[in-house]
Amino acid sequence: MLLLAMDTATPAVTVALHDGEAVVASSSQVDARRHGELLLPAVDRVLKEAGLKLDAVTGIVVGVGPGPYTGLRVGLVTAAAFSSALGAPVHGLCTLDGLAYAAGLDEPFAVATDARRKEVYWARYEDSRTRVTDAAVDRPAEIAERLAGLPVVGAGARLYPEAFPDARDPEHQSAAALAALAAEKLAAGGDGFLDPLPMYLRRPDAQVPKNYKVVTPQ
Repeated sequence: MLLLAMDTATPAVTVALHDGEAVVASSSQVDARRHGELLLPAVDRVLKEAGLKLDAVTGIVVGVGPGPYTGLRVGLVTAAAFSSALGAPVHGLCTLDGLAYAAGLDEPFAVATDARRKEVYWARYEDSRTRVTDAAVDRPAEIAERLAGLPVVGAGARLYPEAFPDARDPEHQSAAALAALAAEKLAAGGDGFLDPLPMYLRRPDAQVPKNYKVVTPQ
């Protein structure tokens, strides 16, 4: 087994290789505006670090979000392209699940990432492997009472400390954690994966202006 994992649903452009037992190489850069520029060089970097070529990959793992429209698509389209070229399956995972797994908590907690527009993407967990709510998007003040007393993992907690006073690491997503979670699921029979389709939760920021005037010939 050699899993190539990637996630671009958050400001972290993160890639990792996992051989079924351990992460053999990983790369993460935090840049919310350069997902398209950074992802493929990161893939090349981890393959070089591991001393492997792309054709050694047997499976693709990709974070499906929730996340902003443009950045999220970069990882999913790249995963689909590699899958087509290699004939390797794509295993989708909720991005929040990767952060939860990396947190390693054995108590109830939540994960919150920055959704922009003064909102967060979030979900509750029973422990680091067990999500107990669907991913959602809300303003921090609207969910502060529901998450009162719980540790909250992720950049969303650090952005809104008044709503989430018990912020926990990691702040950013890690493909290494996503790959390890996927390897664990595959070893247990391969259940629990999502279709590699974008989990947007809301409409994209880019909108066609109202009263748009068509100027091209009909």
